[in-house]
Amino acid sequence: MKRKFVKNLFLLLFLNILIKPFWVFAIDRSVQNHVGSSEYGFYFSLLSFSLLFNILLDIGITNFNNRSLSQNPSLIKDYFSNIVVVKLLLALVYGIISFAVALAMGYETRQLNLLVVLIFNQFLSSFLLYLRSNISGLQFYTTDSLLSVLDRGIMIVLCSLMIWGHILHQPLKIEWFVYVQSISYLAAMLIIGTVLYTKTKKLTFVVDWKKIIHIVRQIAPYAILGLLMSIYTRTDSVLIERLLPDGKTQAGIYAQSFRILDAFSNFSLLFASLLLPMFSRLLVTKEDFVPLLKTSFSLLLLMCLALSLPCFAFSKPIIYALYHEGSDYSASVFSILILSFIPISVNYIFGTLLTANGSLKLLNYAAAVAVCLNIILNLVLIGHYKVLGAAIANLVTQSMIAIAQIALCFTLWKYKLTKKTILKYSLFVITSATVTYSCLIMAGPWVMRFLSAILVIGLLSLVTGVLSFKQIFKAIKL
Repeated sequence: MKRKFVKNLFLLLFLNILIKPFWVFAIDRSVQNHVGSSEYGFYFSLLSFSLLFNILLDIGITNFNNRSLSQNPSLIKDYFSNIVVVKLLLALVYGIISFAVALAMGYETRQLNLLVVLIFNQFLSSFLLYLRSNISGLQFYTTDSLLSVLDRGIMIVLCSLMIWGHILHQPLKIEWFVYVQSISYLAAMLIIGTVLYTKTKKLTFVVDWKKIIHIVRQIAPYAILGLLMSIYTRTDSVLIERLLPDGKTQAGIYAQSFRILDAFSNFSLLFASLLLPMFSRLLVTKEDFVPLLKTSFSLLLLMCLALSLPCFAFSKPIIYALYHEGSDYSASVFSILILSFIPISVNYIFGTLLTANGSLKLLNYAAAVAVCLNIILNLVLIGHYKVLGAAIANLVTQSMIAIAQIALCFTLWKYKLTKKTILKYSLFVITSATVTYSCLIMAGPWVMRFLSAILVIGLLSLVTGVLSFKQIFKAIKL
């Protein structure tokens, strides 16, 4: 299983490295530079609002379906058509609640018009994830890896024509950016649905309300967890826009940094998408999952430190290079927010293991505490420090969740770290931070020093024993 994980992870990372950075830094960033921070902040705050109730579209269906099919593939016959009905009903509930809350919050006509399209896009995105969960749950990992970048690939082509193809003959509007996303999601959904049908050829559309009720009861804990997570990860942008006099501009500043954090976090999410069906399979067959846990954690820790530490150190030149409206304040926000990448990634490893084990009650308790902590911190800190306060609140909340999930895993499986393991990882973290600082104070172009820090941190993972070429080659050997 460890070999299968590493092979498919490398394929998944390769595909996403080709697509996701181009989307974030070429397409999404260019849109903000074209329309300005205020206009993009208008869109970004509405996008964050549409994500607040996003869990109502899924209520844990994707993770539940992935875990269930990994343990018993034949369940797809009973689940597929009934879950589709549940998804459609949930979409109606999500749309009504989101729009009603938006009206209660006093959103204006233009905000409401754009929000309707964003709500539709959220449904399409959620349905895409559900379709892919069937493919990964049935152990078609390579196919799922290829399909994981399909929607973004289509968006890149269409947005490139819109931004640089000069097909519009007028200034870019943020609404057009949202419409292109709708078209891309629809095209991807059609393709992925076709692939799923060809892979199974057993899907029938028969609705059984008893089975639907049974499924809903089973996924209720997943729904609660997803709702709590969406609140403590997306409330900040909404509160920034609502609490501050220049809320739209401040939300745009926050979006500059959050975009990069979100892009990096998507790579960590790739680990979770592979680990959930694999952990589920290992747990149900009572095989040892610790080797897979160690390998995934070591690889993810390397990625976290190699990206977050250099970005923290070189925050100013990065922000000024990426944005026309970059500032020292934006750089300060980025330097704090990017550190959240470390605990977020840890959550994707240990939280996935707990989810695969069915420990939803414990996860929900931790998430409920995180929601309370995050809202209190945002209300206090945004008023005093504006966007910087939101970044601090994010870092504190994510760190608390990471510590809680690690403690839960160690307690449930009675696992203890050896002194050698503690020393190995501590040495790696300390030497990585030292190297990053050394590259910061060195002379020369910042890009070269930034890349040097990433390269040396990668080498340090081998020197300290966190990773070894022998283990990697053995895992990916055909």
